[in-house]
Amino acid sequence: MTSSSGDYLETEQKYDAGADFVLPDLDRLAGIGGRRAVGGSDPKRIYLSATYFDTEGLDLIKHKITLRRRVGGDDEGWHLKLPVRTDTRKEIRAPLDDSGRVPARLAAQVEDITAGQSLRPIAILDTERTVVTLAGPGDALVEVADDRVTAIRFGETDSEPMSWREIEVEAKSPGAAAMLEPVGRALREAGARPSASGSKLARVLGTG
Repeated sequence: MTSSSGDYLETEQKYDAGADFVLPDLDRLAGIGGRRAVGGSDPKRIYLSATYFDTEGLDLIKHKITLRRRVGGDDEGWHLKLPVRTDTRKEIRAPLDDSGRVPARLAAQVEDITAGQSLRPIAILDTERTVVTLAGPGDALVEVADDRVTAIRFGETDSEPMSWREIEVEAKSPGAAAMLEPVGRALREAGARPSASGSKLARVLGTG
């Protein structure tokens, strides 16, 4: 949900899923509205590559903040995510450029935390994402993203690529937060489980 300032308030829940997990038929959930709103009835597949930045001491992730440069998808660019409350983060965005440097607007948002330290690449995550958008009562929209992720952490000599699968359920409109629980319940009944990590980067870094 985008604010008047152009920043984005992200409310989502994450679930871990095994390789053999089958996404349930979410269209039939009671109260959801029974129709898909993206690409007719067909899921949309997207390929994303995100490079994450932090200080050498990982000060941002210690404050549950993530900063990334992502290529691919409708919202490619720089994304700074700041915690607001449980399941909700404020996302501040900046466009891509050729420099590869963290945009000054985003760096300024965390300068009290970084305290003059440089922000450097710490990991790269490549994601094959399959998206279904569900329409609910009124203007409520929920996006369900089935992510297959491969990640590499920089600066670790013995670091091996990590791979996992997770499902993200995100409220895409002001009236959609109430839809997160019935969608999540359907995912849990199908065998998914609430994620033990607050973000993809936290999983890679082992910080919870």
